[in-house]
Amino acid sequence: MIQTAAVIARTVKDKTIALTGAMIPYTFGSSDGLFNLGSALAYVQLLDSGVYVVMNGRCFAWNRVRKNRKSGVFEETE
Repeated sequence: MIQTAAVIARTVKDKTIALTGAMIPYTFGSSDGLFNLGSALAYVQLLDSGVYVVMNGRCFAWNRVRKNRKSGVFEETE
């Protein structure tokens, strides 16, 4: 997702784009996908132009986020 965000950030300007997804597949019954989608829709209405990653109710600038594979969450980098 972060590599996709980097490509979009280099090519698309003057738009607010939020990438989101699900850590738990929909077929598992308790997916976080719909929550993440709702969060992304809310964030894009408040954010300045740019590319963002929205997961777990949090929003990150595309170039300040990483996926922590050990804990299974996205987190901000410095």
